[in-house]
Amino acid sequence: MTRLASRAEGTHRWPQFLPDDHHFLFTIRGGEQGGVFAGSLDGKTKKLLVRVDSSALYASPGYLLWLDGDTLLAQAFDEDRLELTDQPFAVAEGVGRSSASDVAISASHTGTLAYAGAILQHGRLTWFDRSGNSLDSVGADGDYPDFRLSPDEKRLAVSFVDPKTNNTDIWVTDLARGGTFRFTFGQFNAAAVWSPDGARLLFRTTRGGLIEFYEKSALGGGNEEPVLAADVERAAGTQAVNLVPTDCSADGRYIIFSVPEIGSGFNLWLLPRVRNAKPVRFLGSAADEMHGNFSPDGKFVAYSSNESGRFEVYVETFPRSDQKWPVSTNGGYEPRWRADGREIYYLAADRKLMAVPVGAGPLFDIPKVLFQTRVPAGVHANRTHYVATRDGRRFLINTQSGEPAPNPITIVLNWTAGPKR
Repeated sequence: MTRLASRAEGTHRWPQFLPDDHHFLFTIRGGEQGGVFAGSLDGKTKKLLVRVDSSALYASPGYLLWLDGDTLLAQAFDEDRLELTDQPFAVAEGVGRSSASDVAISASHTGTLAYAGAILQHGRLTWFDRSGNSLDSVGADGDYPDFRLSPDEKRLAVSFVDPKTNNTDIWVTDLARGGTFRFTFGQFNAAAVWSPDGARLLFRTTRGGLIEFYEKSALGGGNEEPVLAADVERAAGTQAVNLVPTDCSADGRYIIFSVPEIGSGFNLWLLPRVRNAKPVRFLGSAADEMHGNFSPDGKFVAYSSNESGRFEVYVETFPRSDQKWPVSTNGGYEPRWRADGREIYYLAADRKLMAVPVGAGPLFDIPKVLFQTRVPAGVHANRTHYVATRDGRRFLINTQSGEPAPNPITIVLNWTAGPKR
């Protein structure tokens, strides 16, 4: 019942019927015209209520609830005139939202409100040697969904989740000097991939409402340039939701990324780095294939797949042929190649860091345990848990300081007593 007026509107999300069953709330997210709007089933109504980039909730009797940072605000709402009245008032602090800015609140018709705090995976980026000895760390504790070393290992690009807004942006740290600068600004930017020469960073972003790929100078200056736009994704048949770039070939000719496809799981796609190129599927099945990683010589791709019923690491030729090799033997995910191609690393199902010697052919030896990690549990397409140095002597690992604390749900009774008439 709504239509995108232009690319500047991004996406329309989170509809909620109002009491008359004809009008509804929805959020325009991304682009330049975002906010919470009132719409109607006949498509004749489109009225801006509040300029925020998150979901909102209608609560009886006659209130609109939304987030400003992590502060839950409420304002009287005239559902007949579709207008906010009086002044907004604070209901609660420390209220969470999803990474897509869907607010973690619910309200009953009897004046009871429930909300959850921010759901973050706190860890510290810590260096370890091959024996598992802790060396030093980079930055403070926080939620770091992904991180990548530059090809010369002098810089680190990390995605960081703002605990107040739950927005994710990319920061770049000079590992030699210790300085850090913010690389992106917006509601969601993540999954930075370095160009082979370290001059540019490609990343995924929702500035247009859907996931797209942009890039710019790794020094932080200059303009951001689109690399994979939503209209090109649609033309190629990809689903423009949760596209995750994971690697660039050594010759700079291809970006490999995972795509969740309708009727399937995550599949691996390739984006040729030539003008007007469309992405093409590299590997797809009913299972999940993710974490694509090119070998240093560009002849192979290592990846994670749960085709056997659990995640294991496999290698296939690039371009694909009839050859395929299992690498892990008892569960595995997130493969990484050593810079000389003579070793592959991965995380086992029990979160141990594993190493597999690689011989000519290629021939893959028996996996060996390096050490037990304390990375967050679970296999995720859009999270990086470790990176290795080129020589495989050190590993930067997102290390939890303890088990994740439970995220309680808070119940507020008679919350509408807050406003002063």
